Amino acid sequence: MLIRRMELRDCDAVNTIYNYYISQTAITFDLVPWQTIERERWFAQFDTSSRYQAWVAEQNNELVGFAYNTAFNPKQAYLISSEITIYVAHDAGGQGIGSQLMQTLLNGMRQLGLRRAYSLITLPNPASLALHRRYGFQQVGQLSDVGEKFGKLHSVAMLECDLTR
Repeated sequence: MLIRRMELRDCDAVNTIYNYYISQTAITFDLVPWQTIERERWFAQFDTSSRYQAWVAEQNNELVGFAYNTAFNPKQAYLISSEITIYVAHDAGGQGIGSQLMQTLLNGMRQLGLRRAYSLITLPNPASLALHRRYGFQQVGQLSDVGEKFGKLHSVAMLECDLTR
């Protein structure tokens, strides 16, 4: 497996992975599938001078996962913190892809001097919670019944990782 920086040419493959979770699960609270132009605009935030990075996992020349970090909050004092996101193709779980993406992402965030990583996880999601805990994340809060998707209310766990340790 190859973990590399995301490139503009990866936008459609990232959408293929992500749009599955939009249409089939409550893991993301997005309701409308992403289009290529939206993803390309989103990708612009990961330029070389940015505190934010995006990574992809390739297996047999096919994209099987992606990870990125973005602003935790737009207020400037929060610049030392960042929210992370990791998705693995729905048919590629259990192969260590998420772990490799997480390790690469957190290492990159440390190199950039970020101090805290946050992740919001729709519950229940034992696999994602276990992955995050393996990398030092601890649950610091829960937003109860904060989102509605597919006619059901969903709660979200907030996890935090101290990147200075």
